[in-house]
Order: sequence, then structure tokens, then C-alpha cells
Amino acid sequence: MKFLKIKAAAIALCITSSSLAAETKEFDVVVYSATPCGIAASIAAARQGARVIIIEQTKHVGGLSTSGLNTAEVEHMLKWTIGGFAHEFYARLGKYYGLERPTYEFESSVAEKIYLEMLKEADVKVSYGAEFETVVKDGTKITGIALTDGTKLSAKVFVDASYEGDLMARAGVKYVLGREAKSKFNEEAAGIRFDKISRTARTVDADGKLLPGITAWAKDFKEGDAHRGTMNYNFRLTITRDPEFHVPIPAPRQYDAKRYVLLANWLKDQTAQNKSMSIRDFLDFYGRRNSKFELNNKQAAIFSLGHFGGQFDWSEASFGERRRIFEDHMEYTLGLLHFFANDSSVPANMQQEMKAVGLHKEEFLDNKHLPYQLYVRESRRMRGEYVVRQQDVQTDRRKQDSIGMGSHFMDCHHVQRLAVNENEFINEGRIWRKGHAYQIPYRSITPLASECTNLLVPAAASFTHVAYCTLRVEATWMITGHAAGIAAATAAKSGIPVQKINVATLQKQLRDQKQVVDFIPGMPEKCEALNGPPEF
Repeated sequence: MKFLKIKAAAIALCITSSSLAAETKEFDVVVYSATPCGIAASIAAARQGARVIIIEQTKHVGGLSTSGLNTAEVEHMLKWTIGGFAHEFYARLGKYYGLERPTYEFESSVAEKIYLEMLKEADVKVSYGAEFETVVKDGTKITGIALTDGTKLSAKVFVDASYEGDLMARAGVKYVLGREAKSKFNEEAAGIRFDKISRTARTVDADGKLLPGITAWAKDFKEGDAHRGTMNYNFRLTITRDPEFHVPIPAPRQYDAKRYVLLANWLKDQTAQNKSMSIRDFLDFYGRRNSKFELNNKQAAIFSLGHFGGQFDWSEASFGERRRIFEDHMEYTLGLLHFFANDSSVPANMQQEMKAVGLHKEEFLDNKHLPYQLYVRESRRMRGEYVVRQQDVQTDRRKQDSIGMGSHFMDCHHVQRLAVNENEFINEGRIWRKGHAYQIPYRSITPLASECTNLLVPAAASFTHVAYCTLRVEATWMITGHAAGIAAATAAKSGIPVQKINVATLQKQLRDQKQVVDFIPGMPEKCEALNGPPEF
């Protein structure tokens, strides 16, 4: 059975240009989503003289950089590849902290402050709190969009910088969901990927039904096959042990211990074997500034903050349904932390470690100190002019139409948990490969010309799942966003399709703005470091 989905958005979401009302607000460039990628695109376009507005569904700009993900992840990258707008942002963070160099670890509230300053300086207008209602097309051109608050916007060029590729999808551009099979692009790391060993714990209840957290039976899957699931999602909480800033972590509104029975069974098995355990075996605690720690899903852990299977329906869900999935992830997260602090199956030392942790009172002040956004690591991926594959990020790494450099590890968190039998389970989906410097082609952010000629997609770009595992970090997305912003302004000014702009001219503009477009002789091309961020 094939699970990979390739589709174009429902026609019902596109309407004819005659539907645009007279009160439509006109811009040169409309950027959807104020992620770091979107902020880079909007500011880069505005600096080229374009009239720009950026649409943000929430009340806060900055995506995950202002919602708990407080690192550029340079421990798994080559710093020399980070230039242009991305370098400028990290340099401004460094200046804020009194440093004469960029800093790659920061606080959400500080990142938001810097982003807002940069948007204001560039005279980029920001629209908060509204979602898509319709996308208006005339042939292959998007002529406008309508938002749920009644706002109608038109532009010469649009940039979709969202994690989910929502504008791209609604504009009828083909995209992919899930993981390609190995055979699709001859990628070694593609498709279903079982962990090397299974784990012992009861996997079914008294009626023989799979326990919560297990998505299916392993026998129904084959290594290397395509699958509809992306890597798991989670929240990245900002926490502390400092009593001065400590806010108790709230219990979920409706705690359900049954969600964690599989974990309880596994803990009991480990305790029976006299295995010593720490909370750090399950959760990653990254040290940050001012008594703050960043709590994250532990990549190799058997259980952690990742809500396996809970992410499957997010990409195609309506905005209302996404809010339900968001709340389900929050309930899972708070429930897991409550479980670690209180459940009788949890060793006493782990309970004490968990109880010592609280939310930090200086972050997310208008959201009860909880992050604003869910960490959507991967969602839709465009099928554009060129599809970047595993080979492009490991061996065939040079591209004539380069717009920037990537170098992050090929990093995929687990996707799902499967029952091997009634007493064993196995996690599935993880990829962990050392990174290489590679050139990101302009063609990977442009749709097929037959589908849309005035849209750029620098976030949900045209990458396979495996290759996307290197793109999907905010530092790299700022690099693609910077290029998309200049390209959008150029296409808007000249009135030509985004596929037809002069790439050599774009590359010169990027180089002039300190974007790293080319390999640099003498600089390392492989990221060898395996160590993670400092732990709690």
C-alpha cells in the first residue's frame, strides 16, 4: 500500500478574479506567515523598494524562534554557511546581549523584540490574527487573497513562508505529504525506517486493542516503503529551576492516565530489571540565558514530548481542526509532565527531578507562560521546478542557480510507534546523518510555471522528505526567505514570472548582501560534530 500523497488544493478554495472587491488593499508583495523565513522574505523585499505586508495567523511574529526554539542549531551546522539576513539577525541578538559577535542561543521574548524592530525599520506592515478564506487566481497568477477578518489583499507576487505551505496548496500548486519510498528517488534513507531494536512492554489492553501512543502493527509496514506520516510535533517549553522565576507547570484540563499506560508498563519492566533512570533519559533540557532552559523532544528516547501519530492529520486539516490538534498536543504534553511528576510507576528520583522544574515567568506572558506555536517540523512539500533529493545534499551538492547554502544534519525525529506483538513495540522514522554544505537551487522554491507564475515557496520548498530533514531549521529557512524576498521584489517590479527572473542578477544581489551563495575554498564542507546542545 502506498501512503505518499501528491495533490493540488481543492478548487473550491480558488475563485475567479471578478470576486475581488473594490476595497482590496494593494501591495507589491504579500508574504504569508511571519515565521523567520517570512520575516526574512518581507524585509528583503521591502529593502528592494517593494510595498510589503506580512500575514500572521497568531498574535506574535517569529514562528518557533519566538515560541520556545531558542537556538540556530549551529552545533549541527557549518557556521560559515550562515550569511545575509540570518547572520544579521544573530548579530543583532549578539549586540542585544552585549557581544561583538553573533549569538546563536537566545530567548523567545528577545527574538521577538529584534524581529519587530527589523520589520518596523523596513516599513513592513503586519496583519495579525486572521486566516485564509479564499485565494483568487487568474490563470497561473494569484491576484488576491481574502482573510477571515474580511481583509482582501492583492499583490504582484506572493511568498508562502508558512510551515504548512497553506497558500501554495490553496493556489492549486502540487505538493507532497509524507515520506517517499526508497525507490522513488533512489534515496538510501527514504521511507519506513524501523529502529534497530524493539522494546519490551505490554502493547494491548485487556480487550486486545492497541494502547494509546501505538499507531499500528509493525507487520503492516515494510522497510523503505512510502508512508503518509511526517516526523512528530511537540511544544518546546521554556522552563526553570530558579524559585524566583518558577511558575508551576499546570496539569492538563482533563488528565487521562490511560494515555501513558504503555510508558508505565515499560517503566515497570525497567524497574524490575533494576535499571537506573533519569528524567534526562526522556526529555532534552537545553541551557539558555537568564536561568532559562529549553525543553524538547529527546530525539533518540523511547518516550518523550513527541506526540507520535498526533501529527498525521495536521497538514490537511481546516484551521478549526488544527486548533483541536493543537490542544490535543498540549494536553499530551502537560499530561506527560504530570505523569512524570506523580505516577506511581515513575521512580522517585525522576519524580523529584520533574517536580523541581517550572515554567519561566518571563516568557509567553499573554499565554500562561506556554508557547504560542506547535513545533511543526515538517508538513506539505512543494513539487516544484526541481526536487532536491538526498543525493543533492550529500554528493551532488553544487547547483548553478544557488541562492544560499544549507549544511544542517539530515535530522528526522521518529514518526510513529508500532506494536511488534502483544509484548513488544518499536519506534519508526528516525534519520540521523552528518551534514554537508550544499547549494540550495532557486528552482526548489519556484512552482511549476504551468501552475503558478507569481508565487515563491521558500519554507515548504520542493524537497524530498529526506532532503527536507536538512532544510527544516530556522537559520536555513531565513536563507531561503532572504532569496525569495529579493526575487519577489524583482518579479513584482519587472512584471515577469518568478521562474523567468535573471538568476545571475539575483545571485549578485545576494552576494552584495552577504548571503553565502558559493562554496568557500578552504572552508570545511562536512559537519562532523555529533554533540548536542548543553544539557540540564
